[in-house]
Amino acid sequence: MVRIGALGAVTVAATGVAAGYLGLVTGAVPLDLGVGRRTRPLGPRSVGIAAPRETVFEVIAQPYLGRATRAMREKVQVLERGSDMVLAAHRTPVAGGRLTATTVETVRFARPERVDFRLVRGPVPAVTETFELTEEQGGTRLVHRGELGTDLWALGRWWGGAVAPRWEAAVAATLEAVKQEAERRTALG
Repeated sequence: MVRIGALGAVTVAATGVAAGYLGLVTGAVPLDLGVGRRTRPLGPRSVGIAAPRETVFEVIAQPYLGRATRAMREKVQVLERGSDMVLAAHRTPVAGGRLTATTVETVRFARPERVDFRLVRGPVPAVTETFELTEEQGGTRLVHRGELGTDLWALGRWWGGAVAPRWEAAVAATLEAVKQEAERRTALG
């Protein structure tokens, strides 16, 4: 019979907590209890893009519906593809690049005005997001809106407060990349 002393029990407990935290942060161990669900808004965040709406839509849709660049293949992996929807894994560096969070999301396309995202697996149990594209003078207005949901009342609210700023920072970087690429394509003619 193996006996674990107090120090051993603390070590085992600490290791379990650390492994659970890493699993949650990286999306490897999703926690969706459906109890005490709290939601918070993501965005809205808006960016004006000096490019036609169809070009902006193509830039957003390319990694999912077309041939992704090498850089995008490192970030997005299409797991299943349908006519207007894909199931895709998204990889995002976290913890200063020491870890990679992987989310799995459905991505639905309504050409050329809308792209919808719904989280299937990730560090929180629920996220829905929309990229809306509207024509405006001089180009396109791209607006991101969404909602992030967490479980377990106050604990979930705290976790949502930790996840949401990082999620929104990743979206902001995506919007900037879309803007740059759509404007580059438009300038090339």
